[in-house]
Amino acid sequence: MINSSIAFYSWTNGVVMIAIFAVVCITLVGILINFMSKGKKEAGSDHINEDNNLE
Repeated sequence: MINSSIAFYSWTNGVVMIAIFAVVCITLVGILINFMSKGKKEAGSDHINEDNNLE
């Protein structure tokens, strides 16, 4: 009696959506780490301080 009221559910759609979400998150973190590593300045490069004077 109780088994007839339980609807069958396929987990395939949910698993696929979670997998796609995980891949997107990992890709975005990888892009962020890539941007952060490329943003480092060289040791001898000129930079502008708070007074807009070159050092």
